[in-house]
Amino acid sequence: NLYNIGTQFLSRHMMAHLNHMQWEEKNNDLYIRGVIEIVEKTFFTKISAEQATGLVKWMEIFFTRLKEYVGEMLERAKPDVLGLSVYNVTLPASLFTFKLAKEKNSEIQTVIGGGLFSGELEIHSANFTKFIESTPYIDKIIVGEGEELFLRYLQGKLQEEKRVYTLGDIDNQVLDLEKAPIPDISGFNLLFYPLLASYTSRSCPFNCSFCSEKVLWGGYRKKKASQIVGELDYLSRTHWSQLFLMADSLLNPVADALAEEMIEKGLSIYWDGYLRADKAVCDTDRTFRWRQGGFYRARLGLESGSPRILEAMGKKITPQQIKEAVSSLAFAGIKTTTYWVIGHPGETEEDFQQTLSLIEEMKDDIYEADCNPFIYSLTGQVESDKWSHEKSRLLYSEEFRGLIWPDAWILEVPPFREETYERLGRFTEHCRSLGIPNPYNLREINEADVRWSGLHGNSVPPLRDFIDARNSKKLSIDENKHVKKVILGQTGGTNASDALDDWGF
Repeated sequence: NLYNIGTQFLSRHMMAHLNHMQWEEKNNDLYIRGVIEIVEKTFFTKISAEQATGLVKWMEIFFTRLKEYVGEMLERAKPDVLGLSVYNVTLPASLFTFKLAKEKNSEIQTVIGGGLFSGELEIHSANFTKFIESTPYIDKIIVGEGEELFLRYLQGKLQEEKRVYTLGDIDNQVLDLEKAPIPDISGFNLLFYPLLASYTSRSCPFNCSFCSEKVLWGGYRKKKASQIVGELDYLSRTHWSQLFLMADSLLNPVADALAEEMIEKGLSIYWDGYLRADKAVCDTDRTFRWRQGGFYRARLGLESGSPRILEAMGKKITPQQIKEAVSSLAFAGIKTTTYWVIGHPGETEEDFQQTLSLIEEMKDDIYEADCNPFIYSLTGQVESDKWSHEKSRLLYSEEFRGLIWPDAWILEVPPFREETYERLGRFTEHCRSLGIPNPYNLREINEADVRWSGLHGNSVPPLRDFIDARNSKKLSIDENKHVKKVILGQTGGTNASDALDDWGF
């Protein structure tokens, strides 16, 4: 599962390298031993000092190239203010960029925000306190939803003496989504982006135990369907793109209205986004209507096949409901990307086997399967306070605390970390044996699309068709207006493989 857990290693090594670069007296031995420990705690394998030195050389190449790239950008733009939205994996490179900017021009105002401040650097955590102390080259820190705060800062309407701004500084005013302008993406080379991005809402109406989405955004709110479709239509015509990734936490509250508005306007704009496997998704008439309205791919946070673990997570769904929802989407031809969390506190081998069995039952209705280990945070998750009373400890040895930072914590409750990561490997192998892909590049996505079209006669068009159409500057894909509904066979089955090979209205 390298592509998922590898980012954990990468971000930790990048931060260790950055900290090592900043030491006045370089402790090369401690750095090399720290890299060895990061590898061991991520992949449960031991590497030699020579191998660790090889990894360090690659990191040196990365930061050398980053220095050249950022330096060129700063020289070209000559900004008064440099702002970055920061996440776990981008934190080291972002800190390096801020420091470099200050070295080149001490008058540049540096401003940081992003999702990291609802997780590892949550404002009440020890990590945040250390962050404040160790980043004198960052002038302002914006915690939480940032548009209004950042605008007020640029307008000089916030208290200049403060370093950390939260929504409390503006009476908890959040962005009015209906008044928000359409983002200007004309400066991007869109050839690098197979999908354009947009959004319909902020936050989430649910409270899954391991999630920090609601901690970041607060209460749920959404735009009107007419506004959403108008914005997508404008972006589609402006940038010759018919395929969008919606950046919402969940599309469930807007899917019906969004599809109906698309159908009423006679548009062929396709949308990809996150969906909860609730009872409404089990309705095949509804999912077919979504398909007609442009729903392209549903990204489903299913997490587990164990009823007990689903309840512990606060998912409020059942394995049977999961099966029906996935099948309903597959019948409509909508791609089903499924996400799974392995190693939630209390997960037993039996619970894990129930997950594998559920995946096997649904194999022909799953477009792709992606898994991640449960990651514990002292603060920032819905149930962080509850879990903090459990036994927890630092992941890395005490001697590396000044090197490997922010501090990472783990729960000392079953399943323990090594068992969780061993299950990740078994999960990946299980999906591979069933022929369920987890594509990471265009070639693999094309192979997954070929498989999906072979399983479902009314499958959505392959990604390459959208890329070709956009490169030709043609809005030419309109099969959603002509898609045919599956006629179910009288076999009593629930999977798409039980459907008759008979297509019609």
